[in-house]
Amino acid sequence: MEFVEKGNEKGKTIMLLPGTCCNWQTNFAKVIPKLSEKYYLICVNYDGFDGSKSTYSDMQTITEKIENYIIKNFDGKLDAAIGSSLGASFVGQMIQRQRIHIDHGIFGSPDLDQTGKIQAKVETVIMSAMIKSFIKNDKRKQKTKSKLMKEFMMEESTADAFVTGLSKYSIESIKNEFQTDLLTHLENEIEVDNTKVHFIYASKMGPKYLKRYKKHFKNPEIKEFDMNHEQWLFGDERYTVPVLQAIDGFLE
Repeated sequence: MEFVEKGNEKGKTIMLLPGTCCNWQTNFAKVIPKLSEKYYLICVNYDGFDGSKSTYSDMQTITEKIENYIIKNFDGKLDAAIGSSLGASFVGQMIQRQRIHIDHGIFGSPDLDQTGKIQAKVETVIMSAMIKSFIKNDKRKQKTKSKLMKEFMMEESTADAFVTGLSKYSIESIKNEFQTDLLTHLENEIEVDNTKVHFIYASKMGPKYLKRYKKHFKNPEIKEFDMNHEQWLFGDERYTVPVLQAIDGFLE
């Protein structure tokens, strides 16, 4: 595990938790400069995605390691945690488990997919086969890169970083991350005293995700944006600026 602290030491403390097959350097690169002006950031890389020889084991183990870091270094309390995609599942787990306290849990347009064991295994087999094929096929890499640039308005350097990331992580870590996320379930109508839950809802993902947010958390604050999944993280100011303003509003 890797924890890197940076930013305004006088500001509120925010933990940044990246998505599937990502490190914080890739996932939050476009928003860290702005966030660090106002907030003190704790940037997290999970086992298997931290540049070491470690392997991602399972979601519960990683959650506990994150909680232990917060307990040891921040007395078990954070002003906020922002989770991108998979990272939002970690935010949800920490709120649900109540080993540590988060004042503001901020969910960045996650899917919050949950399945049974058989379906999770099947989906993981399909996903890992696709990634193995992807890693060996330069034409497929270029096609994926072009798709990211077109559909998510990514700059070429950002799209290249996402594509390169898939090639440098071990397939075992990717499989474990993907499968255990599906099997680590959130309860319904989660509510914790003095914790506010906020969702950045990317409406182009579809209304079924909005239903999930309302199902798992009681009375969450939901801000809707006309964008694709996590598009606010990729540098286009049409999305980045209003979402960062919303985050400021959450923390006020």
